Amino acid sequence: MTPRPTLAGTAALLRFALRRDRLRLPIWVLAGAALMAIQSSSNQRFYRTPESLAAYRASAGSNAASIAFSGPPVGLDRVAGTIAFEISSPLVLLTVLMAMFTTVRHTRADEEAGRTELLRSAQLGRHAPLLAAVVLSGMTCAVLGLAITAAAAASGLPLPGALLLGTATASVGWVFTGATAVCAQLTGVARGVYGLVGGLLGIAFVLRAVGDITGSELSWLSPIGWAQATHPWSDDRWWPLLLPLPVAAGLLLLARGLLDHRDSGAGLLQPRPGAATASPGLAGPLGLAWRLQRGTLLAWGIGIGLLGFVYGGLAESVETLLGDNPDAQVFFRGDSAAGLIDSYLGVTLRITALMVAAYAVSATCRARSEEAAGRVEPVLATGVSRWRWLGSHLVMALAGSAALLVLDGLTTGTARALASGDAVDVLRLGGAAVGYVPAVWVLAGVAVLLVGGGLIAFRRRDVTTA
Repeated sequence: MTPRPTLAGTAALLRFALRRDRLRLPIWVLAGAALMAIQSSSNQRFYRTPESLAAYRASAGSNAASIAFSGPPVGLDRVAGTIAFEISSPLVLLTVLMAMFTTVRHTRADEEAGRTELLRSAQLGRHAPLLAAVVLSGMTCAVLGLAITAAAAASGLPLPGALLLGTATASVGWVFTGATAVCAQLTGVARGVYGLVGGLLGIAFVLRAVGDITGSELSWLSPIGWAQATHPWSDDRWWPLLLPLPVAAGLLLLARGLLDHRDSGAGLLQPRPGAATASPGLAGPLGLAWRLQRGTLLAWGIGIGLLGFVYGGLAESVETLLGDNPDAQVFFRGDSAAGLIDSYLGVTLRITALMVAAYAVSATCRARSEEAAGRVEPVLATGVSRWRWLGSHLVMALAGSAALLVLDGLTTGTARALASGDAVDVLRLGGAAVGYVPAVWVLAGVAVLLVGGGLIAFRRRDVTTA
């Protein structure tokens, strides 16, 4: 019998993946273009005069928290340079998340659900799913880079720098596409891949931040540092982009080699066997929900806490940065130095509240993913009611989101208190963050309504059906 080519069916599988993601991927692309357009429009409105640019350069260019969050402070003597400084990190984060979710969806998640094994029973080669997923992610990164370029050019920014920014952003997505492909071979569950890639992203961000703050070569160990070293609308350096392409190709070859050394549906890193007896905390559905979601909550807590410190640390620079800018004062609605800082902190709390709302929705939707994986029936067979099971995930969403908001308020207040010397800022900002809890809980309730049809309707439908 003639052996089946390892790449057989790749083109058909790629077309199928494009059809599956025909709504998801355009949303990612439009989100990147919208971020670019909004940032460009606001900066061109805020920093129209040499005086406002000088104030921005004196503040942001020497602030460690700003450099850690945004990147190297180059090109801040022109409006386009401030745009690149502020938007590059959010665009990179968006691109990496898109690449990670897309690659996992069409590799490890499909294997975990049994779809890959079913497809491979036909005329599909062993390497075809991996290659199709990588090509899809790489193509979307390129399209996202073009959308960023178009949005920047349409807002009036010079085209060469816009093209460089879009290409640099796409290059980070290509590297993390390869990294996700490698991680998908190591662990047997999609959540494990997300954890590994998230850890790599955190390491890359820290290396870049430390390198930029200290002026050392550490930033060259990070693909984020390679992209930001291009200096769009300043030096317009293309040569740092020679690094991501061979690294991405090397990671893809490594992923292919690892794929040949594992069984379908399994990972190279085998999970540790569980204890012979369950702990008392797993005696009820709430303990099980906590066990399932504690890792995600911890990861969100680390991210929200770090973001709170960054926002709080930047508050001291707001007066210098925006105090003489009438447009900024109108935007933040502050008519004095203290009022401007408080308005800025209020905006940051609202931004973080939106992020925490995303966690609340995600934690609630975990109930639906447990249903889809077929793990709910055994729990309900033990006598646990549907109300208790779905309610346990809702409790995790409500309690977790409230804890994240409190954490954001406390970390922001702590950073602000360290700069101002007023410990009251900790309690004041902590209380302000708690004020967003009801709004976030409303969104969690809407998610429950969509996932389970509400607690009452959930009792009337079959498990795993909507």
